[in-house]
Amino acid sequence: MQNLKDIFSKYIEKKKYPGIQWKIVNNNKIYEGALGYKNLENKDLLKSDTIYRIWSMTKPIIAVATMQLLEKEKINLNDPIDIYLPEFSDLEVLKIVDSKILDTTPLKNKPTIKDLLLHTAGFSYNFLDDPLAIKYDQINLFGSVTSTLEEEVKLLSTLPLLFEPSTKWLYSVSMDVLARILEIVEGKFLQKILHDQIFEPLEMNDTSFYLPKEDLKRLMHSYEFNHLNNTLTENILEPQKIANFGHPLHNQNFARGGHGLYSTAKDFMIFVEMLHSGKTKDGQEIISKNTIDYMKKNHLNEKFFPIEISSVATIKDENYSNDLEGYGWGLGFRTLIDLKKNNDLGTLGEFGWSGAASTYFLVDHTKNISAVLMTQVLNGDINLKKDFYKFIYTHY
Repeated sequence: MQNLKDIFSKYIEKKKYPGIQWKIVNNNKIYEGALGYKNLENKDLLKSDTIYRIWSMTKPIIAVATMQLLEKEKINLNDPIDIYLPEFSDLEVLKIVDSKILDTTPLKNKPTIKDLLLHTAGFSYNFLDDPLAIKYDQINLFGSVTSTLEEEVKLLSTLPLLFEPSTKWLYSVSMDVLARILEIVEGKFLQKILHDQIFEPLEMNDTSFYLPKEDLKRLMHSYEFNHLNNTLTENILEPQKIANFGHPLHNQNFARGGHGLYSTAKDFMIFVEMLHSGKTKDGQEIISKNTIDYMKKNHLNEKFFPIEISSVATIKDENYSNDLEGYGWGLGFRTLIDLKKNNDLGTLGEFGWSGAASTYFLVDHTKNISAVLMTQVLNGDINLKKDFYKFIYTHY
């Protein structure tokens, strides 16, 4: 029987990934390991306490913090966002013909908190291949390493939406807007909210937007894979900007809703395990099980399927496949709704998400599986996650 070490070793031998760490928990049995290096230049080995940039795996944490506010009746999913962010009161929507922006028109419907969670609000993302994404890039949206979340969201409010809210699905900066709403409702900075409501009670001691200088030696270096010439290159962090996104190391004022957190495999597994019961290991409730069940349900209209993330770097050749085929979207997670379109693997209702540097996690309530995959390669080989997934569902 082939094990994960054998599977992952091939990626390291082919120099597609410098190092890979994994952790799987099934019915309280743990299977974990690490291969390769966190730093190719010095050949520093990955260790159990290695720290990673988790990129978009920040988003599900923001989603949980949002639903905590819902449980406390501090917000409503149907609240228009301009209740909390008046700068979005006069939003307009782009009028686009043949991929060209002709004009803007007033919105018919205002985006809501639920739209933000579902990525149906009408926002875009800097790396996507639409006309609004180009505008984001032109104003360096979320590219600063010194700006506050408040400043970035105000900058976003000066631009129109790409489409009418609730009419399409598009992966977007909406979780950054949602994070700013959390700050306003709670009257605290995002770092403090997440620390108090999630990280401290779960004892996720290595998860933060801020990396203490003494922990820099534990950080896996960031790499990017070039599929045209099959080379792996390191991202040099000066001025701490990766893939056009600000990602500072030691800025205690930095926070974002869509990316920015540092974490470890151990810490993130604590969060993933919590998504089964909603409780800490000592029984303290972080969020109710009923709320988790509601979050993991598909909330998208079937007319939005298939959902897909297509960036400017996406090469749709004969090797391309949509890794969201068979998935819907819940309140902060992808969720499996069609086994046949997922190669008859998995369990209906399996949910989770991933990060830009090839990090990944899943939660399966039916089979009581939690899984976390950590590495640091932008534009990484998507087959890594597929092989991880296939291993899980052929062995558990």
